[in-house]
This record gives sequence, C-alpha cells and structure tokens, in this order.
Amino acid sequence: MNEEKTILVTGGTRGIGLAVSLAFLDRGFRVYAAYSADEESAAAAREKGICAIRADVSEEKEVKALFAGTGVPDVLVNNAGISLFRQIQDTTAEEWDRVFAVNVRAAFLCSREASRAMISRKSGLIVNISSVWGEEGGSCESAYSASKAALIGFTKALAKELGPSGIRVNCVSPGVIDTRMNARLTEEDKEALCEEISLGRLGRCEEVAKAVVALYENGYITGADIPVTGGF
Repeated sequence: MNEEKTILVTGGTRGIGLAVSLAFLDRGFRVYAAYSADEESAAAAREKGICAIRADVSEEKEVKALFAGTGVPDVLVNNAGISLFRQIQDTTAEEWDRVFAVNVRAAFLCSREASRAMISRKSGLIVNISSVWGEEGGSCESAYSASKAALIGFTKALAKELGPSGIRVNCVSPGVIDTRMNARLTEEDKEALCEEISLGRLGRCEEVAKAVVALYENGYITGADIPVTGGF
C-alpha cells in the first residue's frame, strides 16, 4: 500500500484555499488546512474531511506548533492572504506591515519549516498563491500588489535554492476570482473588470485549484509563475 500523501494549505478553509484543499482531498491526500479565525468555515471544512487547524501563520511560534502537529507535508500551499484597498497617502505603516506579515512573512515561515524536512527527503512541492496584481500592480492596492510581487520573487529564488535537493517551488497568480475577498466589488465594478478580461468573466476558485494540481502532477516545472487570469 502506498503511504498516504499529505498537503498543508494555509488559508485552506474558504475561497481558493478551500478549493485547493478539496481538489487534493479528492486525490486521496490527507489535507491539513490552517485558518486564522473563521470557525464557521473551519467547521464546514471538517465536515468534508479536511483537518482544519487554527493558526496565525504570520507568527513564528504558531507556525512551529502547526508543523509539530501535522508533520512536514509532501505539498505546501502558501495561500493565506489579506487585501488592503487604500490610497498610498491613507495607508498606515501598521497596515502595510500587516499585509506583508500575512502575505509574505507567513510564506517564508512555512516554507522554511517545510524545506528542512523536504531537503532530507529529497522531494517536495511548495506553491505560493500570488496575484495578477503582483505582476501588473493595482491602483489603490500598493501594499497588496507589492506583497504579491514579493511572493513571485521569493518563488523564483527559492526554486533555484531548493532545486538541487529535489524540491520544486512554483507560484500561481490568480486574476479576479469570485471570492469573499472581492465581495466589496459592486456589480458595476465586476462588469467593468470583465471588460478587461479576454474571457469576459470572473474566475472560479476551482480553476485556480486545477492549476495547483497541474503543478503537482508535472514534476518538471519549477520556478514558474502561472497566471490564471482569463486573459486579464
């Protein structure tokens, strides 16, 4: 019998993270999903067979405790993220730091913990969830865009560093996806955005999850940033 493979998805109980969790659950993985506060979503995820664990992955002690409880996964998906829609002159230093803590520091802390055992195993996959704004930049979203651009740079550097140890590191950059994070958008906002998307519609969480699965299945892709944008 093959040993059960495991995956850890941060922010894995709702939105894109939940879609990734469910996609790998369907493939026979034991799925660990870290979440920060939403107990309702965590309870719903547990009912589906996902092992949801509360942890603030921007905090080093909590990341260490998380990995101590789950062990090191075969696949790590750094999906936890927060947005900030604010003009630069109205953005506080505390808001900037919080965006980077959740979107970048957390990915660093989790990747560091995972890589230690993956290096010994000579195998593993890390996928960072960035954004089209990390590639193109978004007006009134300078902190968010900068944090997602940092993830892309982190991905490319880490892929070179860990590649000789048999570990692959990739990035998926979603476009405008129909998630709770985009709930602030009015119907007029969505229509305007769809006019900028070649396929003429918002993306679905499941479509982002399929890109993560494809990176798992193709063992010769590393250091890549995969846009899932509908041609934005």
